[in-house]
Amino acid sequence: MKAKEKSKNEKGEFVSAGIVNFKSVKSRLITLKTHLMKRKSGSSIARRIGWTLVILLIAGIGYGAFYINSLLPIITGYPAKFLCSAVFVSGREQKEVEEMDLKFSFIQYTKNIVNFQDSSVTSSFLWGKSKAIYRKGFGATLLRGIDESDLRKIKFPASPQPYNQDTIKWPLGNILPDTTTNINKEALAQITEKLMDEDGYNGHAFAFMVVHKGIPVAEAYQPQFNAKTRFLSWSMAKSFTNTLAGIMVKDGKWDINEPMNIPEWQTDDRKKITYNNLMQAESGLLWNEDYGNRSDVTVMLYCENDFARFVFDQPLEAPVGTKWYYSSGNPNVVTYQMRRTLGNDKEYYQFPYTRLFNKIGMPDALFEVDASGNFVGSSYIFATTRDYARYGLLHLQDGVFNGERILPEGWVAYSTSPNKNSKGEYGSLFWLNNKTEFTSVPDDMYCCRGYDGQRIFIIPSKELVVVILGFSHKPKNVMNCNALLSDIISTIQ
Repeated sequence: MKAKEKSKNEKGEFVSAGIVNFKSVKSRLITLKTHLMKRKSGSSIARRIGWTLVILLIAGIGYGAFYINSLLPIITGYPAKFLCSAVFVSGREQKEVEEMDLKFSFIQYTKNIVNFQDSSVTSSFLWGKSKAIYRKGFGATLLRGIDESDLRKIKFPASPQPYNQDTIKWPLGNILPDTTTNINKEALAQITEKLMDEDGYNGHAFAFMVVHKGIPVAEAYQPQFNAKTRFLSWSMAKSFTNTLAGIMVKDGKWDINEPMNIPEWQTDDRKKITYNNLMQAESGLLWNEDYGNRSDVTVMLYCENDFARFVFDQPLEAPVGTKWYYSSGNPNVVTYQMRRTLGNDKEYYQFPYTRLFNKIGMPDALFEVDASGNFVGSSYIFATTRDYARYGLLHLQDGVFNGERILPEGWVAYSTSPNKNSKGEYGSLFWLNNKTEFTSVPDDMYCCRGYDGQRIFIIPSKELVVVILGFSHKPKNVMNCNALLSDIISTIQ
């Protein structure tokens, strides 16, 4: 048999004439399989990456929706509560409030409905909605954890108006003296114009008043306000809570250095917390006072039913009395404890009025409550500019007003003594002058300070009380109170 001739194919591989070279074919099949496997592997990795990205996107959207959902009670609760108080307590116009006080962050995008039939405000944003209702005596309350009909059934134990301020002389009444002091009223008038008409100290003042040696020497308002307008205190209410605590001490009901005996705190070191620890912001409780986010303070004010009980749930962050941290939770525990001590809601609701407001010329002031009925000692007092000036005068006169001692002797000194951990910045629910902000103001100045620029300045060495109320929103529009006070002091001759 002849040997079969051999030839090369186009790739140079030898094949026998008429006979397939199976070794070569097998090699090519293995190469092809490997190539296909690599392609399949690459495609699988791409699919895995794609699915991972899809899952991450879905998770991100889910978390974003969850986080926004957690913010909605705050985003809608803030304007509902604020606008309800502004309209039904302060007598302001909805549009004016929305364009001035509510034009920031997500708050400016809420839809607000004011219902004059049932004295309520409903605010909505995306799928969130909040409602606040106004009740005579109680003010505006955000509906949280209680049915509206049940809340409306609770009536304020009103007392007859004790006197007509328009028929009584200052300081108890509104008949202002026509005398003056050794102050340059022309220079003070120029300062007033700079503040009120030109926003010359930054910020935007709604109202302004100066009392020198007990006599009003300057008073001014923006056109939409007047001497009868009740303005929101924000955190100036903390100082009022201190004053009410002083009256409890004067009555022999409290010893501020004794533990508060809160039942929820008896199983750990929180049982050591005293009234003094709370009022000096040294309770040691874990707290976040950030107003620009979902924090303890915003959750308390806009998500909770009972503000004090929210604070009860906070653990200790530091040993009691060792760390200073400004907290809006603390004073709400103090006002809760007043209710618990007095043991009678009628007496509790009348207490700020009969023992403080009526005695210092503030019968029209209003102390609002949370949905559980506790006074919001951190934030919600409404009073006139003159009322706030009278409150400053009470402290300028060492707790005596119209010849009557309202506070126990030594209470003002206690309230204005720096606590050991605040570096001279804080006393007992009062702010002090530690020369960081107020470099041109006497050392003995102390003040009540509230969100967005509410201030009552008390300067004993100059016999001055200065009240500023308005909208000075951080961070770009903060009023230069150091320059304002320095200019006012320079007018004393």
